[in-house]
Amino acid sequence: MHAPLALEIGLARAAAGLSRLAGAGGGTTLPGKLLWKLDPGAVDRLAARLPQGSALISATNGKTTTAAMAARILEPTVRLAHNRAGANLVSGVASALVVARDAELGLFEVDEAALPEVARRVSPRAISLGNLFRDQLDRYGELELVAQRWRELVSRLPAGAALVANGDDPQLGAIAADRPGSVVFGLDDPRQASPALQHAADSKWCVRCGTPYEYAAAYIGHLGDYRCPACGHARPPLDVAAREIELDGLERVSFELVTPEGSTRVELRLPGLYNVYNALAAAALSRSLGASLEDITAGLQGFSAAFGRFERIQLEDRSLLVLLIKNPTGANEVVRTLVAGRAPKLLMVALNDEIADGRDVSWIWDVDFEPLLGGLERLIATGERAAELALRFKYAGLPEEAIEVVPSLEKALDRGLELTPRGGELTALPTYTAMLALRDLVVRRGFVKPYWEEAA
Repeated sequence: MHAPLALEIGLARAAAGLSRLAGAGGGTTLPGKLLWKLDPGAVDRLAARLPQGSALISATNGKTTTAAMAARILEPTVRLAHNRAGANLVSGVASALVVARDAELGLFEVDEAALPEVARRVSPRAISLGNLFRDQLDRYGELELVAQRWRELVSRLPAGAALVANGDDPQLGAIAADRPGSVVFGLDDPRQASPALQHAADSKWCVRCGTPYEYAAAYIGHLGDYRCPACGHARPPLDVAAREIELDGLERVSFELVTPEGSTRVELRLPGLYNVYNALAAAALSRSLGASLEDITAGLQGFSAAFGRFERIQLEDRSLLVLLIKNPTGANEVVRTLVAGRAPKLLMVALNDEIADGRDVSWIWDVDFEPLLGGLERLIATGERAAELALRFKYAGLPEEAIEVVPSLEKALDRGLELTPRGGELTALPTYTAMLALRDLVVRRGFVKPYWEEAA
């Protein structure tokens, strides 16, 4: 082992241990930041030592769940260096490489904007691109800018690197079509399509000529079976597909997983079409890394929710259901899933505007909260921008007397539990930093372990 690198790794691992010991965090980013300061090239050298290389997963929505699903598929047969806690910038990837011992394969969830830099450093053997939606415009810019950066990244990949892409996303379908040998996945079940393209859909116009797409099926936002009537640009043929999808409320979803090697029925212990997309991305990537259809099926069916993503937490004689929302498309799918299951009478929504959430919260006006209102009796609006959230629900038509504004997340949780009957469940829809803070609250009350410990 290169002596300076060994010393750097030792210092970084010690920093991780001290961070956990001091209660300052799980050491999911600090070791990587320290390593980066000591030696920026160390990340490259650590990645190069992985015998089976690295695979990267990026998307606006679902990358944490997709990466966790892929890990569940691959772990029985290969030792992973994996950023399980969701730290997805260069520092998080570096930390995962530092703490992994005897890892054979790197499996990294990567932030959309950080993907080109991470790919340059780890030289991935496979990349999965899940979707691109409007999100944190103050940080990312318009999604076309992210798509262009991804397109440039893919053009620089070596010939042997595998590209797995969601063909139902026009931006990603175009990227995949330009790279020979790409593996394209998507849904193939018009029964589950929406009757029309959602008003908040992003990529409505042809990426080749700018003409509005025509959709034979629109599944989530702009994801679907599209075709440009002017130039003919259309969804590419699907290599890995989900057919015969059956939604079962808030509990599960099942589908026929179709691959070139054969088909199998998969039952997920998660709800919603968005989790079918996550499962397809994980299946297609794992397949490109050598997993068999049997491995893929077993991994997906044994998977349970990633933290904060449809996570149920038992709080003595009540439970808390946490569903992360962070942009219009993701929030709309959460609403659709709740309505298809059992729309709650009591709902807690937490809106923050930290850097990790996006400073601009105007996106809440593009979320279709209205379908929830039919059975909603009480809304607890909380978080740093609780007032704006309450206003959004008032304009949606929820009576003012049904809205409680409780900016303190801890007080809001207590109020929600107070209004929840024994044996009942409180549904919470937090943005990213609010989700972390909410989880920290229940950790401090002893109901669940810190997410980094659970991930480990």
